[in-house]
Amino acid sequence: MTDEFENPPRTYSGALLAVIAAALLCALGGLIWSYVLSGRIARQETALADANQKNATLDAELRETNARLHVATDELSRSLGLTQKQLDERAQEIIQRENAEIANRKRLEAAQQQTAQQVSAVSSEVSSVKTDVGGVKTDVAKTQSDLANTISQLQSMKGDLSGQSTLIARNAQELDVLRHRGDRNYYEFTLNKGQKKPVGTVSLELRKADPKHSRFTLEIFADDRKYEKKDRNVDEPLQFYSGKEPALYEIVVNNINSKNQISGYLSTPKSAPVPPSVPGQ
Repeated sequence: MTDEFENPPRTYSGALLAVIAAALLCALGGLIWSYVLSGRIARQETALADANQKNATLDAELRETNARLHVATDELSRSLGLTQKQLDERAQEIIQRENAEIANRKRLEAAQQQTAQQVSAVSSEVSSVKTDVGGVKTDVAKTQSDLANTISQLQSMKGDLSGQSTLIARNAQELDVLRHRGDRNYYEFTLNKGQKKPVGTVSLELRKADPKHSRFTLEIFADDRKYEKKDRNVDEPLQFYSGKEPALYEIVVNNINSKNQISGYLSTPKSAPVPPSVPGQ
């Protein structure tokens, strides 16, 4: 019993030492943190003091600059005889001119851009027109080729009066070709039997028609004279002279439509008189 009181268990003293050690460590850590924190605060205070000093220096310099500017402004106003209000107005005018120049530059740039777009559009249209012109040239060349082919196919017949060969038209298409040649005037007609009809500056009358044998008899009235073309053939050039200065006229009958009707055309020189109106042309 006495030994138990004299030798208590060591467990309690170990725990106490551990607690004390932990407390010492915490205290030591707190001291270290306090030291570090105080160092940082000191540096921040030093930096703040430096910044305040710089701000004070800048403020002093700004006051000095403002004072010099004020003195310069006063001297300028005295030298120019201007008041502060007039100087302010001049400054506003300068600012307005600069703003106007900037606006003008922007408008000029916009106008240049618009002009460039318009030029581009015009260039595109010109290219389209060139393409169209190329197509027209091709069409004209083809038309000229067709015209040349048609002319080469026109039939040449000897006239009943002069005996000279002359180109005749056997249908409306060939007659258009002769018109485009521009050598003579052409007047189309359709005659009914027994009807005296004006054609150009002369008159024609059908006396007889034979569809079966493609023959007909025709009377021509020109310059108070009458010419009879009897038993003539289709597509045969019937010639006569007319006018104050007699010129060679030609009549070609293309079709005998029936025993009572024929159709064809009258050909006159370019120098021949032209009637005010040409029935049937």
